[in-house]
Amino acid sequence: MRPTTTATVLTASLLLAAAAQAQAPQAFRVISPIFSQLVSFAMPSQFNVVFENTKGGHYIREAVLKGETPERWTQMITVTGEKGMTLTPGHSPEAFAATIAGGFKSACPDSFAVQPLGAMTFGGFEAFAAVIGCGRIDSGPTRHSETALLITLKGTRDYYTIQWAERGPETDEPPVRDERWQTRLSDLGPIALCPIVAGEAPPYPSCVNKS
Repeated sequence: MRPTTTATVLTASLLLAAAAQAQAPQAFRVISPIFSQLVSFAMPSQFNVVFENTKGGHYIREAVLKGETPERWTQMITVTGEKGMTLTPGHSPEAFAATIAGGFKSACPDSFAVQPLGAMTFGGFEAFAAVIGCGRIDSGPTRHSETALLITLKGTRDYYTIQWAERGPETDEPPVRDERWQTRLSDLGPIALCPIVAGEAPPYPSCVNKS
């Protein structure tokens, strides 16, 4: 029998670690009751939820890369809900996205950029997607750029957003036309809004396979 060497053990350990990493899920399904519906999408596995709050008719949940904080982050996925917003005349997913984009623009009028990805539907619900950003913004610990994939969804009674934001060095214009944003839109899918079933508990099986 050949003796086991340190190199052999190390090689075996590396192979096992690589196999475990290959088998680890790249994303996990998130299904959350937010006001009148369940909101479902794929959360990349490297993110952790760090903040959640409901205040009046506004809901927000933030997730950042593991090891980062709500104050210091490079990427953040945010989910929001606006209760009863569909009952207000004049709203649409595109108009809601424009309102959010306007908030970005007010923070960086000289370096704001937007790239509409267009109207779409998720499970029969109207939605709109765009990439918006600031080349230079002063919020946070240092001046930086901040660009975000924004998805607005019109539910039966409420509006929802899913946003995947990224911070980086300040630039003259944020990279809103970068192809990675289209990839991230795909990574979040399938996105779905489902009815809340009375008495149903997590993991909400009625919504698991909806798309």
